[in-house]
Amino acid sequence: MPANEKLVLALPKGRILTEVMPIVRAAGIEPEPAFDDKNSRQLRFSTNRPEIDIIRVRSFDVATFVAFGAAQLGIAGNDVLMEFDFSEIYAPLDLGVGHCRMSVAEAAELVAEDDPSTWSHVRIATKYPAITQRYFAARGVQAECIHLNGAMELAPALGLCRRIVDLVSTGATLEANGLMEIERIADITSRLAVNRTAWKTRPCEINFWIDRFREAVHADEA
Repeated sequence: MPANEKLVLALPKGRILTEVMPIVRAAGIEPEPAFDDKNSRQLRFSTNRPEIDIIRVRSFDVATFVAFGAAQLGIAGNDVLMEFDFSEIYAPLDLGVGHCRMSVAEAAELVAEDDPSTWSHVRIATKYPAITQRYFAARGVQAECIHLNGAMELAPALGLCRRIVDLVSTGATLEANGLMEIERIADITSRLAVNRTAWKTRPCEINFWIDRFREAVHADEA
């Protein structure tokens, strides 16, 4: 990528964007007005910085855009980074937002009689099959994953499986669907992700933005 081409910052759509944007703005990046227009179908936006554009994509796609160099910078939860485990992504900075956890949950009525230490094989509905299989393989448990993109909490009630792996914030959705959290796999926050090739070929620009985001995070903590 020629050094005079714009840098592209990939941001996740959805709830997490609300938490991320104050940091983006504190780092000195202000998107064009269409970015905040709920009726706009636009996906790429110019900013107050002529050298950087923003794209807004699904959270899972942030990692793909950054890994393959279509975006040089991105913000993604470490759930996404762990799931794809792209070698081309460097995640130098925890932004300290988007706090939740990835957990194993099962039907509440199973909890009293269930002993996870005896599991040898589990069937699990999840959006995160790679993380789930690695987690259970480390314990010598074979995990058969049923890949769902949402509504994980329905799977046990409808007989698809007995357990799920999903992100948990307050636990209210689990409780409302008769599930209980039984194991925590990882704590999740949003990270600044960088394409390693871009970092090597355009170190001054990339390091500048890493430093700006770091300053924005520390200013927020102060």
